[in-house]
Amino acid sequence: MSANGALYQALVVCVSAVFTGNILLTTFLGMCSFLSVSREVKTAVGLGAAVVFVMTCTTVLNWMMYWWVLVPLRIEFYRFILFIIVIAAFVQLVEMVIERYSPPLYYALGIFLPLITVNCAILGASLFMVIRNYSFVETVGYGFGSGLGWMLAIVAMAGIRQKMAVARVPAGLQGPGITLIIAGLMALGFIGFTGVLQ
Repeated sequence: MSANGALYQALVVCVSAVFTGNILLTTFLGMCSFLSVSREVKTAVGLGAAVVFVMTCTTVLNWMMYWWVLVPLRIEFYRFILFIIVIAAFVQLVEMVIERYSPPLYYALGIFLPLITVNCAILGASLFMVIRNYSFVETVGYGFGSGLGWMLAIVAMAGIRQKMAVARVPAGLQGPGITLIIAGLMALGFIGFTGVLQ
């Protein structure tokens, strides 16, 4: 495949990961932090940016570890352990950088920043990259697109929830009830990007 063809394929994978294959709203990975941190847009943007950065970098690092270490040694079955180690180490690095250079964001994210380590969307992106046999360039596009799609979903949810704070919501639906209904409607909207099958 030519360089232009590889870049085009990576762009297609990236756009698909943002919209039609949104890792949060089509596979429901990363829901815990999505529901918990989506109360304010500012916090959602901060966590979303951290997830984009972590997901892009760890997916690329895990691609290299998988194809350059595990496959040549024929120990692909260790991929879960290795992927989790790479993700945990990288998130620790990001946490230290954010604490050093943006203390307000660090305290706003609270416990959810170190919990990026166990965000199943991060591990899911690395596993999907292996399952779908993406090339290096496609992996970069997929990691970035998945993170961007996750960020888009959490920022949209935070915006809706801020508006809902002043809206009349029936007592039985307040809190998690209306949040899950909104998440379901958002998922339907994103799945709608795939088109209507006849």
